Amino acid sequence: MSKEFIIGRNPVLEALKAKREINKLWVAEGAAKGSIQQVVHLAKEANVLVQYVPKKKLDQMIEGNHQGVIASVAAYDYAELDDLFALSEKRQESPFFLILDELEDPHNLGSIMRTADAIGAHGIIIPKRRAVGLTATVAKASTGAIEHIPVVRVTNLARTVDELKDKGLWIFGTDAKGSDDYRNMDGTLPLGLIIGSEGKGMSRLLKDKCDFLLSLPMVGKVTSLNASVAASLLMYEVYRKRYPLGEK
Repeated sequence: MSKEFIIGRNPVLEALKAKREINKLWVAEGAAKGSIQQVVHLAKEANVLVQYVPKKKLDQMIEGNHQGVIASVAAYDYAELDDLFALSEKRQESPFFLILDELEDPHNLGSIMRTADAIGAHGIIIPKRRAVGLTATVAKASTGAIEHIPVVRVTNLARTVDELKDKGLWIFGTDAKGSDDYRNMDGTLPLGLIIGSEGKGMSRLLKDKCDFLLSLPMVGKVTSLNASVAASLLMYEVYRKRYPLGEK
């Protein structure tokens, strides 16, 4: 697709703030109040065409809760691997990348993007095949984080992991039988964190490439966590190790 939709107040607002190229904005008649007023104001400042339409038309355009505003934009651009290293260098920080192994749920990807942006990760790496990409659903689930966290899409994740290791990154993965408690991880290292898919988890090939296999202790009845929840716990552990209380 050459065109995508951004739906919802916060995602559209963040896209405008990030100077994203927006082709057209549809606003439900009578909805231009509160945060939508700010959306319309920024759109007009950017010379974006704003059209007021009945709410029914927005309902017909997309599925889900549009919150009275839809933007038509060019499809999202993917970053290059070098962009992630350049970002960590610009911030004068040790690289920290998320590597998502065939994640298929757009809501999980959006949620991971939100946390990755919140804790200051330098980017996300996803495979081109058998994985969700940067779609309108992902954009809405990320509540605007998609405008701020670079995403690299690669043909071969295993080869990319080898490249990252050659560039000095340590690779961490999650495994229920992992020997390393995640609370003991050294989050200050330059690192790539692999998150497995919702159903199969991390592939054997990638697992074999990990320098550390982390386990998340569980004392309840469930045996696993949602991919985005596990990713969030691990990302905040990296943040905690990099920025002890009071430093940031």
